[in-house]
Amino acid sequence: MYRPVRAPWTSRCLNPYVVCFIAVAVVVILAVTIALLVHFLAFDQKSYFYHCSFQILNVKYSDELNSPATQKCRNLSGSIESMITKTFKESNLRNQFIRAHVVTVRQGSGGVIADVVMKFKFTRNNNGASMKSRIESVLHQMLSNSGNLEMSPPTEIMPITSQDTIDFFTKECGARPDLITLSERIIGGTRAEEGDWPWQVSLQLNNIHHCGGVLISNTWILTAAHCFRSNSDPRQWAVTFGISTRYPIQRRGIRNIIIHNDYKPATHENDIALVQLDRPVTFTKNIRRVCLPEATQNILPGSTAYITGWGSQSYGGNTVTDLQQARVEIISNSACNAPNSYNGAVLPGMICAGEPQGGVDACQGDSGGPLVQEDSRQIWFLVGIVSWGYECGLPNKPGVYTQVTPYRDWITKHTGI
Repeated sequence: MYRPVRAPWTSRCLNPYVVCFIAVAVVVILAVTIALLVHFLAFDQKSYFYHCSFQILNVKYSDELNSPATQKCRNLSGSIESMITKTFKESNLRNQFIRAHVVTVRQGSGGVIADVVMKFKFTRNNNGASMKSRIESVLHQMLSNSGNLEMSPPTEIMPITSQDTIDFFTKECGARPDLITLSERIIGGTRAEEGDWPWQVSLQLNNIHHCGGVLISNTWILTAAHCFRSNSDPRQWAVTFGISTRYPIQRRGIRNIIIHNDYKPATHENDIALVQLDRPVTFTKNIRRVCLPEATQNILPGSTAYITGWGSQSYGGNTVTDLQQARVEIISNSACNAPNSYNGAVLPGMICAGEPQGGVDACQGDSGGPLVQEDSRQIWFLVGIVSWGYECGLPNKPGVYTQVTPYRDWITKHTGI
């Protein structure tokens, strides 16, 4: 029987230089591992969220506080948020505090109750109970310097998860907690990310994208009347949700289409319509309603707004399957009606948005979609609906939108919103 033969002079011991190299390598690896672990525990920061409620004793509850769109609700919420922010920025938690947001204002037995979510960033080795105690201490200091607001001590401050925070925001209109401000254009093509514009919907005729729309409740969509000029049979229409018209995240049928009685195709007057879903949509992180403005809300020329849609990226081109976004500027009706622009065709119920030099605009297939603005509290409001324009993206020919504020009573009459 054969056996393998060992060379007679082969040593069974490792070379001392190899042993030394291995030892050094092990020490280096251990040192790097310990250093990373120490850094991770001592310096790496993680977001933490807390929820509590304040009772405002000297503010009387009214229906105006039901919606974040009302000036009264915006003022009260803004005051509370500013007061919390100022207090933390002057405390020993100034470097850990990120933001406070009033998620709801509701009626309480002794006045108004404001539910607040606060965000902090702490290192991972911090003790949760200790951090909670420090936050409570700062908030109690705030009560002695609450200005015009008479506030009772906050309810127990509860740590909440990121998902809990998302759930709070899904109940609120116009909320985009994961907002990434993008300034790219629809024409030229910049794809939106899922959840960036959670109120945008696709109105599909016979399963083909035809127009955009805006979710204003779990059962109602706002869009343009001209989308239904060729076909207004609800049975042939559907609504899809999500950034892709090819792979939507939810889909609904349509029960009813309400076109403004005074819509005039020749002049684009009253180019507005409501669509009622056949069943309510479920609000999620990526499907939410936008806020409707008050009838008296002022939209300032020169202010920034955003448009979104699946329209073509050049005049006469094909629509796209992934949602596009663009930043535009509100243009005064007087400038929009100049002889070298629309020469008087822009009527009082309309609003213009784009860039004077052109290049940023909505186009075919974007009709009915939203023109939105963000307020100081990072709440988004619908100010316009894509209606008409001369070609797409030309100088002095901005997009013309149906202005939402003149139609607030009409919307309320038909939807109760």
